[in-house]
Amino acid sequence: MIPIKNKKKSLEVTIDEMRNFSFAYIEKYAPSRQQLKTYLLKKYIKTKIPNVNKKNIMNLIDVVLEDLENTKFLNDKFYSESKAKSLIQRGSSINKIRQYLISKGIKNNYIKDTIEKIKDKNEDQDFFSAIKMCKKKRIGPARDENNRPLFYKKDTGILARSGFDFETSKKVLDLEKDEYLKMINLL
Repeated sequence: MIPIKNKKKSLEVTIDEMRNFSFAYIEKYAPSRQQLKTYLLKKYIKTKIPNVNKKNIMNLIDVVLEDLENTKFLNDKFYSESKAKSLIQRGSSINKIRQYLISKGIKNNYIKDTIEKIKDKNEDQDFFSAIKMCKKKRIGPARDENNRPLFYKKDTGILARSGFDFETSKKVLDLEKDEYLKMINLL
């Protein structure tokens, strides 16, 4: 076996390596810009690269991210719309979707556009998401009729922690079993 000599990494090699790590990460996780930036920072802050100090690593990461955005590999607008769509299918509230996107580092203008699109498609999206949550957690109208009054407060708390406001929670929890079953069949 031939021993490999440690070559000093040049700036170009570092940028190419960063791009390759970025492509692999994007292919596996489809991240937002901020998630990829955090990943690259963690990866390169610990490494010792000659001729490059840690302050310049940030600049290199920014160059790579801008290049990926220009070539359409990274797109926060698409990320926010696709994540919102998948969260709606799971029964998440609009508040929970907003907080999730904020935590992923999405810009406010993309979040506003995404939330407006959701509200344009369905005015009462939170109501239908709360019904999905009731089905998923077997709470509220999904419970046995005899147990519903006993667990009313608990069910309200579950919906509140899921991001639904009190009016929506009350409206869903006060549904009759027949109405609930009809709505579940429509969803």
